[in-house]
Amino acid sequence: MQRFIPRRHALALLAALATMPVASAWAVDAGAQARSFVTMFGNKLVGVVNSDISLEKKKQDILPLLEQYVDVDAIGRYCLGRYWRTATPDQQARYIKLFHQVLVNAITDKIGDYRGVTFVVGSSAPSGNDTAVSTVINRPGQPGADTQWIISTASGSPKVVDVVGEGASLRLTQRQDYGSFIARNGGNVDALLRALDKQIANHH
Repeated sequence: MQRFIPRRHALALLAALATMPVASAWAVDAGAQARSFVTMFGNKLVGVVNSDISLEKKKQDILPLLEQYVDVDAIGRYCLGRYWRTATPDQQARYIKLFHQVLVNAITDKIGDYRGVTFVVGSSAPSGNDTAVSTVINRPGQPGADTQWIISTASGSPKVVDVVGEGASLRLTQRQDYGSFIARNGGNVDALLRALDKQIANHH
């Protein structure tokens, strides 16, 4: 079985999450607010990633930041696509719980790889009802990576709802992967739930 949350997206998400500078004052327009949100959120994360505390403590400290500033529920619903509407309330609840753990594992597994990173926040532009913020991530000894953050205020406050790295959208790629997996299993959402549960159980 394939591993959900491809490595390239886990790396792009962690890199972009972990390398933001101190935010300036919030501006009045959506683009400036989104850029300020990205820098504020990342500044909190970089403090954890670059600290001298243990790797396990870093993972513990990053979890509440992810829960506060990433709309994991919205990403999860998008990734399930049309199957979200056909899933039962129980399946939906189980899926969201599993999706949280899979996404968190994918991000926190890579924390140790990102000390010493730097980045530059670029422009922002509308992306449907959301705002896309461009950044360039620089890791020691590697070429800079262009990464776009999609920021939504649908929940009432700014939150990350997608990351586009290497030209590929995290949530769109996951929706395609999940949809294909469920289709290959006769449209059974429980098949995906079992696969995610197994992935979490086998996580080291």
